[in-house]
Amino acid sequence: METIKKEYLLLFNTITDLTETLGRIQQELQAVQREAEELFLREG
Repeated sequence: METIKKEYLLLFNTITDLTETLGRIQQELQAVQREAEELFLREG
């Protein structure tokens, strides 16, 4: 039973970490997209 708990915790923590990382990547991509759009509009 202890092995299952350790495996579950490993999986849960990894999924949680990756979800947070993906959220940060998404925010960064959105910021870059906005910046690129602003540059495009400025240079018309």
